Amino acid sequence: MKKRIIFNLNLLLVFVAFCTGCVEDPYDGVVSNERSIEAVTLGGDLVQVGPAVVDRTEGKVTVTVLVQPGTDLSKVSPQIQTSYKSTISPGSGEPVNFAANNNQATYTVTSESGKTRDWKVELVPFTETLLGTYDINGLVVFGGTGPEYGGGAVLKMTDKPWVWPASGGPEAELDNTLTFEFSGVTAEGHTYGTVTNNAGPDGLYANFLFVGNPQTDVNGFYRRIPKGVGTWTRNYTANTVTFTFADKTTATATFVGPGSISLGNNLTKTVTDNAFEFTLNGTDDWNNIYSDYDKFVKKPRRFWVEVKKQ
Repeated sequence: MKKRIIFNLNLLLVFVAFCTGCVEDPYDGVVSNERSIEAVTLGGDLVQVGPAVVDRTEGKVTVTVLVQPGTDLSKVSPQIQTSYKSTISPGSGEPVNFAANNNQATYTVTSESGKTRDWKVELVPFTETLLGTYDINGLVVFGGTGPEYGGGAVLKMTDKPWVWPASGGPEAELDNTLTFEFSGVTAEGHTYGTVTNNAGPDGLYANFLFVGNPQTDVNGFYRRIPKGVGTWTRNYTANTVTFTFADKTTATATFVGPGSISLGNNLTKTVTDNAFEFTLNGTDDWNNIYSDYDKFVKKPRRFWVEVKKQ
């Protein structure tokens, strides 16, 4: 009896396997009409900024490409992914002269069924405006407890020389230069590179030591840009530049252009050229309101490193 049960079970398994093998592919014999571009990736030495944007309604693909001196768009070899079982002409990876037609080229995608659709692929030149060398020409703080009560102020650090070291205070930073160089683009489309903070002719970096009463080291607030060589990452969506130090700590700024910044309570900050604006997180100190100690040490709110491109 036991042998018969085992035999019947084996027979059942063979039958199930046979029937499974007989199941038809639901797509067998179906010919695809799909003729779309799914993705485009630039080849060669070109640097693509973010993924390509595919507009299926308009039949257009937009690819942002970093343009630097010497960038050649006459022999671009994009890798192009298309619909299942479709073909594309010019072929994926073939060199195409985008420069001849305003950085655009037309591709024809043919479906398995033979239907075609023309797609326009456009390269949008992008320039990283941060690159270059800048002179540091100002360090400005907005700070103070209770600005609604007159406790806030916008102050140049160098306007208060008595609260900083006699040598090597904030003024030491004003002959420094910042040089931004490009390294690449992250998978998220953020540009990044190295930043060199050159100490300038005096060979000094600022020591942000408040020498008033009580003496307090506030480098944690104001050493926002690395000494020597660090790295930077720029997020264009958030309009931020993040500096990374040798110890992997970071400081994030907004890169602002010329204009007036309203701070509330009739306070403004005017940027003449450019500035890196940092948000600081001080602590209200009502016992020291209106003092330099309160504005620079206890409740700094924003900090600008003013720069001018050479």
